[in-house]
Amino acid sequence: MSLRSNFVRLLKKQYRAVTLQNKCAHSVAIIGAPFSGGQKRRGVEHGPAAIRSAGLVERLSSLGCSVYDFGDLSFTQVPNDELYNIAVKNPRTVGLASQVVSDAVRSAVGAGHTCVTLGGDHSLALGSIDGHAQQCPDLCVIWVDAHADINTPLTSPSGNLHGQPVSFLLRELQDKIPLLPGFSWTKPRLSSSDIVYIGLRDVDPAEYYILKNYGILYFSMRDIDRLGIQSVMERTFDQLMGRRTRPIHLSFDIDAFDPTLAPATGTPVLGGLTYREGVYITEEIHNTGMLSAVDLVEVNPLLGASAEEVNATASLAVDVISSCLGQTREGAHTVIDELPTPSTTYESDSEEQVRI
Repeated sequence: MSLRSNFVRLLKKQYRAVTLQNKCAHSVAIIGAPFSGGQKRRGVEHGPAAIRSAGLVERLSSLGCSVYDFGDLSFTQVPNDELYNIAVKNPRTVGLASQVVSDAVRSAVGAGHTCVTLGGDHSLALGSIDGHAQQCPDLCVIWVDAHADINTPLTSPSGNLHGQPVSFLLRELQDKIPLLPGFSWTKPRLSSSDIVYIGLRDVDPAEYYILKNYGILYFSMRDIDRLGIQSVMERTFDQLMGRRTRPIHLSFDIDAFDPTLAPATGTPVLGGLTYREGVYITEEIHNTGMLSAVDLVEVNPLLGASAEEVNATASLAVDVISSCLGQTREGAHTVIDELPTPSTTYESDSEEQVRI
């Protein structure tokens, strides 16, 4: 076993001793980002409301978290927002919205909160990671998603910016990123060794090229089948925290789950994470004690075939966030120091009859 593996195991063992007491010890800021401009399907802007309605605040409060819900951010749709020399959709709208998200996350993390950003589409991760990195420059990112979202504006087949946020964040790709209106504020915050993907199963050709040629660690669903989710998480932590502890930014797209579990989303792909695999990921991230910010994105209430499908998807989002912040499958229990012992001898008539 490598020294890095030993270090991560020790870190997790030490932290579990604390988490067994079932104390959340988190001050949580919830920020709604009801934004849909990074893709073409309407409805994802209602994701934050659906997740809140599924009981997010109540669940986190029951875990002992101090919850501060700062409501929803406001975004502006820029009119005539198109480019004629490149097929990128809504660049000004997405760029300005990402800046709004960045400012909000920077303020929340700077105030000492664990920041939970509710999407909205996944383009908002550009802003959330940027704002987080301004407070925690040494952060690392775990990106749980069916898609890599690492196309550049010049390689994207669709032009939708929810499939491109990571490319704007990576230093190694900056010479591949054209200057877009609305993005002048952006700055690369990550190196290729700072991010790990989990759950990939729908990767475009240029994205595959980037993952392979820039040495980005990723685990497809085939890798998860082959290795098992425990090994995937151990290797993820070896990569990101093998030599040092650092803040974790979790960016979780609900379409990482199989569509049978999360049907109300815009780009479902068969063969996704099971419930147990998804929750194991978040439980292990919590057990490091280093989680600093979470994105939960792409819940789209308008795409559920029934109210039951919408409720199932939103409730799954609540479970993901809650397990990031201390919910365990062993159950939530009040801490007790010892079991009670009898202090008085009780005798009943029936006991006297037994003696006779």
